[in-house]
Amino acid sequence: MAILPPQDALFLIMENRQQPTHVAGLQLFEPPEDAGPEWLREQYEQALDTPVTDRRFTRRARRSPRLLGQWEWVDDDQFDIEYHVRHSAVHRPGRIRELLALTSRLHGNLLDRRRPLWEAHVIEGLEDGRIATYTKVHHSMVDGVAAMRLLSDSLSEDPDARDVRLPWSVERDEPAKKPGNAISPFRLLELGMEVFTDIYGVSAATVTSLLRSFVEEAATLPFQAPNSILNVPITGARRFAAQSWEIERLINVKDATGMTVNDVVLAMSAGALRQHLLDLDALPDRPLIAMVPVSLRSAEEAGDGGNAVGLILCNLGTHEPDPQRRLELIRASMHEGKERMRGLNQRQSVILSAIASAPMVLGPLFKVDGIIKPPFNLVISNVPGPRKPLYWNGARLDGTYPLSIPLDGQAMNITVTSYVDHMEFGLTGCRRTVPHLQRMLTGLEDSLAELEKVAGV
Repeated sequence: MAILPPQDALFLIMENRQQPTHVAGLQLFEPPEDAGPEWLREQYEQALDTPVTDRRFTRRARRSPRLLGQWEWVDDDQFDIEYHVRHSAVHRPGRIRELLALTSRLHGNLLDRRRPLWEAHVIEGLEDGRIATYTKVHHSMVDGVAAMRLLSDSLSEDPDARDVRLPWSVERDEPAKKPGNAISPFRLLELGMEVFTDIYGVSAATVTSLLRSFVEEAATLPFQAPNSILNVPITGARRFAAQSWEIERLINVKDATGMTVNDVVLAMSAGALRQHLLDLDALPDRPLIAMVPVSLRSAEEAGDGGNAVGLILCNLGTHEPDPQRRLELIRASMHEGKERMRGLNQRQSVILSAIASAPMVLGPLFKVDGIIKPPFNLVISNVPGPRKPLYWNGARLDGTYPLSIPLDGQAMNITVTSYVDHMEFGLTGCRRTVPHLQRMLTGLEDSLAELEKVAGV
């Protein structure tokens, strides 16, 4: 048994039918040249026969009276691998359109809390002969960085390897338990005192930056976000859109403007959002605010489970028709947010992030959503991915597209990951409340072309 840290348990507490809180990945593979007609069936059967050695995949979550109602992980003594690993197919004619429709339906389904919180689907039927996998894992188990590490560890850089492990069969050492971490009423009191001490330390470290952020245009705090068509109650049904862009194009803009690649991702998103809302006659007069997750893990902790994430609130400058001005606002806003986090320890960053995002959790829990202003308009996340081509038993990974969590009052999520020489965008939205999500892909291309023109590349 293992108690869930508060940041992990939060994703169980806030979950409901309208707001599933799992993350997922859609991967496209080119089968090896020697693959026969039964190749995918063979891979599926091999997956069923692969021992599950990572305990995260055999434990379920439950509330414990012994721990005063806290969430804990317990071993599932009725674990059934065939429930979790599934064989699916897309409808004819098997275009990417049909694959995205299937993925959208799968992503809208809640995971069964009576079982370990994950599913993996191997998918056939694509007209171009490729195969796909869709894997979803509850956010209480992993964050984006840990999920990407799972993918990298379970595939191979060797195209000739035929003994590739699967995410649930990668052996890992259990994180070392720190002395004194046994849960008791005294330990709970001690943890409370540690948190109080960290909160006290936050005030001295950040008061100047927070005061300055009230008066500087680029800086952002919660509740500056305008109401928009993205900030409405949502349903549990999902729509997913995805596309790749050559990372060299983003790097050229970065080098010419002095920005970071992540700034360019934000600027692409800002331009696409502005045009999309203009087309719908729904662009707010004030700039949209994006919540940008920041990993707090060290390189050694990248494969650990759970969540270690802080956040920065970024002014997207969507009220500005001038793309140069939007670039400047985004760069200044991200710089200010990073400065605000500098000098904080991991727990302090988590506490500040929880305070900033609390309305997104408390609103649905206490039925006051719609009364409290949105702390931000949407989440835009960028997770670094593998830099070298990867293979699954000889099948080359062609693309990997992230799916994330729209929230009640946050009807769209943009998550991006890098893979070799491409940036892979995944847009996840509420099927009912976000119209024409697919058009955002055209908007992203137009926005990048506009940035290239501004940068002179």
